[in-house]
Amino acid sequence: MTKKYKSTLSNGISRRKFIKYSSLAVGSGILASCTGGGTSSTGDEELGENPIKVGVMYSTTGSIAIVEKSLQDATFLALEQINTNTGPWEGNGEGIEGRKIQKVVVNPNSDWDLYNQMSKRLIDEDQVVCVLGCYTSASRKSVLPVFEEKDSLLYYPVYYEGNECSSNVFYTGAAPNQQITDSIPYCKENFGSKGFFVGSDYIYPKESNRIAKAELEKIGGQVVGDEYSPLGTTEFITIINKIKQAKPDFVLSNLVGDSIPAFYRQYKDAGLTSDKVPIMAYPTTEEEIQAMGSEYATGHYTSFNYFQSVDTPENASFVEQFKAKFGDSRVTNGVMEAAYIQTFFMAQAMQKVLKEGGELNTQTIREATRGQEFSAPQGLVKVDPDNYHAYLYSRIGKWKEDGQAEIVFATPAAVQPIAWSQTLYPGRVCTRPVPDTRESPIEETGKTLEVQYLEKT
Repeated sequence: MTKKYKSTLSNGISRRKFIKYSSLAVGSGILASCTGGGTSSTGDEELGENPIKVGVMYSTTGSIAIVEKSLQDATFLALEQINTNTGPWEGNGEGIEGRKIQKVVVNPNSDWDLYNQMSKRLIDEDQVVCVLGCYTSASRKSVLPVFEEKDSLLYYPVYYEGNECSSNVFYTGAAPNQQITDSIPYCKENFGSKGFFVGSDYIYPKESNRIAKAELEKIGGQVVGDEYSPLGTTEFITIINKIKQAKPDFVLSNLVGDSIPAFYRQYKDAGLTSDKVPIMAYPTTEEEIQAMGSEYATGHYTSFNYFQSVDTPENASFVEQFKAKFGDSRVTNGVMEAAYIQTFFMAQAMQKVLKEGGELNTQTIREATRGQEFSAPQGLVKVDPDNYHAYLYSRIGKWKEDGQAEIVFATPAAVQPIAWSQTLYPGRVCTRPVPDTRESPIEETGKTLEVQYLEKT
C-alpha cells in the first residue's frame, strides 16, 4: 500500500534546511533559493499569518533554461496576482481566503537527478502542499515516483507524449490529441506525404515522433528519416546532410532547449528554406525564436495551444501584465501560458477547499482541482475530472518576420484531452473515481473516441 502523506503548513524554513539546500546548490553549481517566498518575493513579514507554502521547481540554468525560466516567470506573475488581488484574481481578495501563498523556489539546473532530490526536500522538509514545476518528460519521470510514494501533488504545465495518468499529477500542457493529431494531417495536406523527424534524445521526442509516425502512416504518408541528438547538442550538420539526401516534403522537429536555435540557424545556412522544406515543430515557441533571430524561423510552423498573437481580451491583458513585470522586450509563449493557467487552477481549488471549511492537503486539493475552469489567455479551459489533463485549444502558427505567429489553424473550442494516443492505443482511456482511490485508472473501452470540445457553462 502506498504511504499516505498529509502536508502541513508552517512559517519559515530552518537554518538547517537552508544549509542543506545551499549544499546541494553549491555542489551542483546552481542557485537554489528557499527562504521566505523565493528569489523574487517579499519577506515573510508581508505574507501575513499562516501562508500557504507552494513549491516552484523550474530550471533557470542549464540547457533547458532558455524556455524553463519563462515558466517560472509566468508562475511568479500568477502568484503575485493571487496574493495582491490583481489580474484574473481581482475580486477574490488578497491570497486564498485571506491566506497568501509563500513560494519555495528551487533550481534543478536542467539535471534530472536534482529534480528528484529537490522534490523530496520540498515535500519532506519544506512541507509544501503541492509543487508547480518540471519541463521535460525526463524531469517529470524523475519526480513521479516521489510524488506517488509520498502522495503529494505536482502541477505539470508542458505538452508531452501522453501514455500516463497519475493521481498525483495535473497535466496542463497538451496531450498528443491536442497537438499531434491536427498537425500531421496539416503537414500532409499542405506540404506533402514525406516527413523527416528529428528530436532530442530522450523520452518525449522519441514517443511523440512514434505517435506522429503512426498518424502520418495512417493517412498514407511515410517517414523518410528519424534522427536524434543528445540533449543540449548545438551541432547539426550531419543530420542536416541526411535531410538533404532524404528529400522530405517537411521536417518534424522535437528538438528542445538550446538545440532549437542552433538547428534553425544551421538549417537556413545549409540552404534549406521554409518554402521548400518547412519545419513543423512542437517545442519551438516565441522564446526560442527570439533567441535565434526571427529570420531563421520565418515561414516555418509550430503546433501549440497558445501563441502570443491569440486574439482574446484575456490574452491582451496577460501580455500587457507580463511585459509590465518583466520588460517590454519579453515575449509570451505556450508553455509559459500553461504554467500561468495551472497556478490559477491550483488557487481556485484551494479557495474551494477553504470556503467549504476543509484543510489544505493532497486529498482535498486533488478533488477540488477536478473540473476547475479558467478563462485563460488562449480561451476557456478546464481540468478534465476523469483524467486530470486539461481541455486546451489546438492551433498551428506560421512564423512571421516579426517573430510572431500567424495562426493558420485553430479548433473552435478547447479539445477534450485523451491521455493515450488513439492511433497506437485505440479505445484506451483514463477514468478516475470520485473520490480518487489511487488505483489503476486505465480502461479499455474498445470504442473509437470522437473529438469532443469544451462547452461553455
